[in-house]
Amino acid sequence: MAIDLKDRGDALENEYFRKQEAELLAKMKAKLEAEKAAEGALKCPKCDGTLFEKDFENIVIDVCDKCSGVWFDAHEFVNVAMKEERSGWFGKLFE
Repeated sequence: MAIDLKDRGDALENEYFRKQEAELLAKMKAKLEAEKAAEGALKCPKCDGTLFEKDFENIVIDVCDKCSGVWFDAHEFVNVAMKEERSGWFGKLFE
């Protein structure tokens, strides 16, 4: 009977450490994914802040989190210019 209790105790101990290792691995994977995402994030050309995407009238633009600078990709700039072409001051710059 004493052997069975020892085996049971060993099994419970192994299960405990297996769960601890699984939790640690999950935390490490999440940390690596966060670091990888941060590396892939675009940096602001002006202040080295991080650019995040924001929707502006159905056009996705990049905005800096530090200096609030607005940055366009080539196609985004054309889309804004075409929208403003008819009525806004921005489109009149290109006439």
